[in-house]
Amino acid sequence: MDFKLTEDQELIRGSVRGFAQNEIAPKAAEIDKTGEFPVDVFKQMAELGLMGLPIAEEYGGAGADYTSYCLALEEITRACGSTGLGYEAHISLGCMPIYLFGTEEQKRKYLPVLCSGETMGSFGLTEPEAGSDAGGTRTTAVLEDGQWVINGSKIFITNASYAQFVTITAVTDKGQGTRGISDIIVPTDTPGFTIRAGFEKLGLHGSNTTELFFDNVRVSEENLVGARGEGFRQFLAVLDGGRIAIGAMGVGIAQACLDASLKYAKERVQFGQPIGKFQAVQFKLADMAMNIELARLMYLKAAWLKDNGRPYSQEANYAKLFGSEISTKAALEAIQIHGGYGYIKEFPVERYLRDSKLLEIGEGTSEIMRLVIARGLGL
Repeated sequence: MDFKLTEDQELIRGSVRGFAQNEIAPKAAEIDKTGEFPVDVFKQMAELGLMGLPIAEEYGGAGADYTSYCLALEEITRACGSTGLGYEAHISLGCMPIYLFGTEEQKRKYLPVLCSGETMGSFGLTEPEAGSDAGGTRTTAVLEDGQWVINGSKIFITNASYAQFVTITAVTDKGQGTRGISDIIVPTDTPGFTIRAGFEKLGLHGSNTTELFFDNVRVSEENLVGARGEGFRQFLAVLDGGRIAIGAMGVGIAQACLDASLKYAKERVQFGQPIGKFQAVQFKLADMAMNIELARLMYLKAAWLKDNGRPYSQEANYAKLFGSEISTKAALEAIQIHGGYGYIKEFPVERYLRDSKLLEIGEGTSEIMRLVIARGLGL
């Protein structure tokens, strides 16, 4: 059993860590305050080859493995949760449906512009009446004269305002249940396609969260991703990979909590000594460090299994559930260690709490994850 990262993985993690701490972290508070999407940061990430990190070189990517992508994502999210979420949605949800299931023509048309950072990746799954019950999709696509005519809406879709196209799920065969759902690529400039942003969110303010509206939107039959009726199976596979990535994001935020708490515990003096000398604070820090390492090992194991072509769904579920929950717990403990200062925006830990909570909701709520894990146990 070898826990050592490869030389390439170490190089990617180290270079991304340096970039994230020097270029992203100093902007994180301002991104949170203004809610502005960090376009300039993503341009820099594109120049570094990060926007297509786990995509094959023949399609414009960097050709790295999924483990390297997760390591990079941890470091980016450690610096800024909003940037981390935008990056995760771009790769895990935007690129992967096309990369895993698209035709060769679709891959060569769409992946290079995604990998270059010319456009952000976006995936339209969630609907007002289809959240945890993703099989309850109501958006429809009817084939007429070689075109899909799409009607319906999506909600809580990441990156769509900065995307040239969005891959969406739609019912193409009514009465077939989940076997009647397909994935379709829809250019955002298509007549009848409207994107609306403007949600006032608890956290992740710099992440672009949108609603999508389809009013007789017509796209070519060739925009179907994979086989007709395979959309449900496709997005389940996409979410498996995305859940590993959410686990990495959770570790990133939790690590930022530990970094800030350690620094504060060494500097803050009460009763004549740094508060880090008190056992009550030491125990909090010890638990944070332990849980972070366990969560990191879990997402790395899941990513390793994926990279090696082995079953990884259950491990992805573990990584997502544990990583997201320890992130929120770490943020709560970080605020407690900071005391009153943890409750004000002068220190970053209140932002970490606001940012971390979404990880327990997106790409499978903690309750749904426990149900899925139980089913994996044969229940």
